[in-house]
Amino acid sequence: MIHTISFPGLGLTFTLNRVAFTLLGRPVYWYGIIIASGLLLAVFLCGKWGKRFGITEDQITDMMICAVPVALVAIRAYYVIFNLGLYRRADGSLDWGAILRYSDGGLAIYGAILSSLVVLLLFCHVKKISFLAFADLGVHGLFIGQLIGRWGNFMNVEAYGGPTTLPWRMCGESIARNMLDQGYVDQAGYQAILSGNLGVHPTFLYESLWNLAGLFLVYHLGKKRRFDGQCFLFYVFWYGLGRAWIEGLRTDSLYLYEGSTIRVSQLLAALSAVIALAATVCLLRRSKRHPAPLYVDRLARQAAQADAEAVKSDNTPGQSQDVQPTQGQMPDPPEVPEKKE
Repeated sequence: MIHTISFPGLGLTFTLNRVAFTLLGRPVYWYGIIIASGLLLAVFLCGKWGKRFGITEDQITDMMICAVPVALVAIRAYYVIFNLGLYRRADGSLDWGAILRYSDGGLAIYGAILSSLVVLLLFCHVKKISFLAFADLGVHGLFIGQLIGRWGNFMNVEAYGGPTTLPWRMCGESIARNMLDQGYVDQAGYQAILSGNLGVHPTFLYESLWNLAGLFLVYHLGKKRRFDGQCFLFYVFWYGLGRAWIEGLRTDSLYLYEGSTIRVSQLLAALSAVIALAATVCLLRRSKRHPAPLYVDRLARQAAQADAEAVKSDNTPGQSQDVQPTQGQMPDPPEVPEKKE
């Protein structure tokens, strides 16, 4: 389906088609292409930045092989759990066909984030890697994936907010119809959106820019971090703070239960931001009193000790070694065996 979306205050108009192309008779959607592009860029850049955290490219690849399949299930499951009413038949049974149709839309980023944290915890336990150091690196990838992924929402014309007259308001026929159907505007408001005098908050853009700022900040924080887990806590705080604000503007929020006015993502974001801020303050104070080396520094020290022990073992007395002559000294002539007469 083709949509025409405009930003009258900015003088911009876009014609959007959810389908990028058709492959073997099946549509390939821009949403999936954009999400995949964000994931690949996140993995690539994390591979480049991994040395700062003591994480190798092979470890990142192995972790992604484990996490991505789980995240693909969780990102859908989280949405379905809080929207079960949409997936029930008339007799009350679940419509599993509708649940498994990802192309219909209905994904929740918190499902992917929470599932990835669980997988990362198990992965680090098995591989004997610092969970906090890996998480510090991983949040760089989350910021990258989310700031790019939100443009998939733009291509689908979704994840926008309520009515506004701000200069960057977003307008379109499908938006006007949705606002009217949900009761956010009356017939006059519907016509105002069509004319461009009224629009909606482009919350997908807000979140994309918020994550871009977060990526810039966490990248520089990573160079000056005082303890393992500081970048991770910053992500939880920063994303939680922004999501708590942005979620309040959206018109497609998930609610705690049917009939509830409590937005799940807004509640989770606000609580996580407060907890992360409190934890950061406590850990910064502790690091001043009892500074501890970072995981990457511990690895470097262990490698240096291993090299020193290897050199020491090579120089252990009793092992045959070639003695090099000092400068200006001629080497001793080779011994000539005596001739027996």
